[in-house]
Amino acid sequence: MEQATLVRRTAEDQEAPAPREHRENVVPLQARTSETALSSTYTPVELNREELELLAEIATGVTTEVAARHLELSARTLRRRIRNICDVLGVNTPIEAVVWAARRQLI
Repeated sequence: MEQATLVRRTAEDQEAPAPREHRENVVPLQARTSETALSSTYTPVELNREELELLAEIATGVTTEVAARHLELSARTLRRRIRNICDVLGVNTPIEAVVWAARRQLI
């Protein structure tokens, strides 16, 4: 199944995810106390047009090399930009970044 289909299904899925069983190599997130959650400030995240184009290209399911050629970048630059986008969004993988953008109907 191609990545774009998986992203669309994930973005359209309105049901809460079922609890996951313990899996190897998965590190759980640290639980935040209610005091920490209340004191943290929400900073809205905005992506520019080039970053959204990059995420849209990834959503098509092409390889990094193909996406880089389409966007007229080197593969190394593309990977660096993807990592920066993931850092800004606070996600771990490019697919999570694509899902983030798809849920907000940005791509």
